[in-house]
Amino acid sequence: MTLQVGVLGYRFMGQAHANALARLPMFFEDAPEVERDVLVGRDEAALSDAADQLGFARTSTDWEAVVDEVDVFYNLGPNHVHAEPSIAALEAGTPVFCEKPLAPTLDAAEEMAAAARAADVPAGSAFNYRFVPALRYAKGLIDDGELGEIHHVRGRYLQDWLVDPDAPWSWRNDEEMAGSGALGDLGSHTIDLAHFLVGEQAGEIERVSGQLQTFVDERPVEDGETPDDEAVETRPVTVDDAYSAQAQFENGAMATFEASRFANGHKNDHTIEIQGSNGSLKFSLERLNELEVLREDSRGYETILVTDESDPYIEHWWPPGHVIGWEHTFVHENYEFLSAVAEGGEFHPNFEDGLAAQRVLDAVERSDERGAWVTVENW
Repeated sequence: MTLQVGVLGYRFMGQAHANALARLPMFFEDAPEVERDVLVGRDEAALSDAADQLGFARTSTDWEAVVDEVDVFYNLGPNHVHAEPSIAALEAGTPVFCEKPLAPTLDAAEEMAAAARAADVPAGSAFNYRFVPALRYAKGLIDDGELGEIHHVRGRYLQDWLVDPDAPWSWRNDEEMAGSGALGDLGSHTIDLAHFLVGEQAGEIERVSGQLQTFVDERPVEDGETPDDEAVETRPVTVDDAYSAQAQFENGAMATFEASRFANGHKNDHTIEIQGSNGSLKFSLERLNELEVLREDSRGYETILVTDESDPYIEHWWPPGHVIGWEHTFVHENYEFLSAVAEGGEFHPNFEDGLAAQRVLDAVERSDERGAWVTVENW
C-alpha cells in the first residue's frame, strides 16, 4: 500500500519534511511507500511553485477538502492553525503529524490531545531532536543506569536572528498566532527533550519558576505581512524574546531551562547537560554527531563520535566516521511515524507528549505573571 500524504505548509518545515519523504526510500529499505500527494496553502501561485519544487502531485487551498482524502495529514503551518485542521483530520480517521508546539494555548492543546485519544490512529508531535543518534545513545545510557540517580538537567536553546531591532515582524512575534515567542518556539524542544531523556527516571516536571522578557516592542512590517487596509509601518511584538526557568522533577531533580532569539553569536545552539550520581553527559546541536560522557570513577569527559553502524539509525547512512546532519533527523522522524501509520503501531512523541510540554510552557507563563513558583497542571 502506498500512503498518500497531504501537507499543510510549504516553507521551512514543509521543505524539511518534503526532503525527508524523498530520502526515505533511498536509505530505509523497509520504509512504507509514500506519495507526496497534495500540498496545501493560501497563495495559489506560490503554492504551485512550491509543489513543483518539493515534488507534490497537486495543490489545494482548502484543507477541509484534503483531510479525509489523504492517508496521512501533516500540519506544518503556523501555531494558530494547528488545532482546527488537526482535529478535523483525526475526526475523519486520518493520522496526523503536527508541528511543535502543539498549539498556541494549553486549552487548544488539550482539545487536540482529546481528539487524538478518541481517534484510533497515530498522532505525532514534531520534536525532531528525539531522533538525533547521539541523543538516542544518551537515552540508552540513562535508561541503563550509567548516570545513576538523576540530579540536574540543564537545557538551553540560543539563536540571534532577532537581535537587529529592524528585523521584520512575522507571525512568530504575535501572541494570537504564535502563543509565545522563544518559550514555545525553542523552549518546547528543550522541555520535550528533558522529558524524553530523564522522564522514566525523574518523572514529570512538577513545578516551575519562570521569567519572560521582550527586548524590542515593535518591528517593521514587510509587504504582505498586514492587510491592505492597515497601512502601518510597524506592528507590536506581543511575545517573549527570551525566557528562563527553574524546574523540579518528581524525584527531586533540579532543572534550569532557557532560550533566546537575542543571543548574539548563536545561530542554532541547542545544548543539554544531565548530571547523575554516577556520571554526566553533555550534548550540543552544533556538534550533532558527538556526545560527551563522564562515567563513574573517570577523571574527565570522553567525547564519543556517534557514527558507528551499531549506533541508532547510522546503519542506514554512511560508513563509520562519516557524519550526518540536521536534515537527517527528519528522515528518522518520518520513518518512525510513517511506519507506525502503516503497521498500526504506536509513535512517540505523540500528542500526549506534546501536551506534556505545553503544560510546562503554560506554567512558565503563569509563573512570570505571578512572580512566583507554580505547579504544572496535569489534569
